[in-house]
Amino acid sequence: MKWSIKIFFILIFGSISTNCNYNRKQTIVNKAFSYKSPSKIMEMNVEKLMDIIVYDVFSPPVASRIYSYAALAQYETIRFNDTTFHSFRPKLNGFDPLPQPDSLKKYNFTIAAVSAFSTIALKVIFNKDSLRNYIDYALEILRKDTHNEIYKRSLIFGEKIGNTIWKRVAKDFYKETRGMAKYNVQRIEGKWQPTTPDYPDATEPWWNKIRPLVLDKCDQCKPPAPFYYDTSKNSLFFKDAIKLFNLSAELNDSLKNIATFWDDNPFVMDHKGHASFDTKKMTPGGHKIEIAAIACRTNHSNEVKTAEAFALTSIAISDGFISCWDEKYRSETVRPITFINKYINADWQPFLQTPPFPEYPSGHSVISSSAAVVLTHLFGNNFNFEDSSDFKYQGMVRNFSSFYEAADEAGISRFYGGIHFMNAINQVSAQGKKVGKVVLQKLILTNNVPKL
Repeated sequence: MKWSIKIFFILIFGSISTNCNYNRKQTIVNKAFSYKSPSKIMEMNVEKLMDIIVYDVFSPPVASRIYSYAALAQYETIRFNDTTFHSFRPKLNGFDPLPQPDSLKKYNFTIAAVSAFSTIALKVIFNKDSLRNYIDYALEILRKDTHNEIYKRSLIFGEKIGNTIWKRVAKDFYKETRGMAKYNVQRIEGKWQPTTPDYPDATEPWWNKIRPLVLDKCDQCKPPAPFYYDTSKNSLFFKDAIKLFNLSAELNDSLKNIATFWDDNPFVMDHKGHASFDTKKMTPGGHKIEIAAIACRTNHSNEVKTAEAFALTSIAISDGFISCWDEKYRSETVRPITFINKYINADWQPFLQTPPFPEYPSGHSVISSSAAVVLTHLFGNNFNFEDSSDFKYQGMVRNFSSFYEAADEAGISRFYGGIHFMNAINQVSAQGKKVGKVVLQKLILTNNVPKL
């Protein structure tokens, strides 16, 4: 009975939201391609991929991997539209030289970028038909004003770039981690334990095996160790837990809105009596990439600048997850709900549902900071923007005066949500910033980058 009701909820509400989103998206796609706007097409490629990632329910680390390779393929192809932009490939870890266009022949690099992007994306998602339908539509519109020989040449060129990048994708050790043993939950005091409501397995315990795109090694930006686990009331660990417990009792609507806005839990399971239903949303990395898209639109960026922003932001996020997950499964810190229920209040529940992996450090703090470093370099420190990323999922909009302000709020939101101790947020913003700075120093060929 439980699963039949669950399926009913998913079919009814899922079909309504899917139809509404499809109609809205199709209108945007039609408008983007009718104007033949290359920058909008770069954005729409990523938007479509984001929709599929939400539908396929990839975990945040896996989603970051998908975004980074697809966005890189798009950038490395469209950059030929503007020779002032350079290739990132020579400074990335383990990539073969990329194909170059024949200087004596004409190309449509927008078509080539769509081809390169889709070549990667189709290899790393499940819902392939949805992406194929979008790509077929996009290419059909673009080929109308393109000579047939140029169209074919551009399509092949993009595919070659995608396939070359794919050689590196296949060697990043992701496939090998799929066959590794499940995380061995240690029934040791202070170590992470699965949490309610469904006690799921640990998410990506071997993610530090994934080869970084820019970092030399996974612990290059290692944060300070978490507070020493101590149940005595005068310890730093216990005081951190009491601070969270006390705040949760005074959580007002303003703080709840902040926690909800930045939740970005890709899969929340809700239970109502005998019925269960799930809620899907974008991942934390997807939220930051949406902010990059907002910045590009606000700045009226051309197609190459837009693709560069997606590529740099997604690379910083991807390496940020590797750095963060490396520390998570080294520290294996217990979650607030486990500690507070045992030592402070057995009935306490966090405002947000606790995600299934160790507590320290805060992933939101790390990747928000790494993305903020990149976006601040690209668009400036005092950049006012309206973050409407979450509107299609929760009907919420928030305004910020800088990317760092947004990153700081994303970090503290996890404290408000009851899923992180304050130390996991305070200690690791520097970790994310360091990742972002390494990305810029390696990939941006200018002296105008933040110093480590």
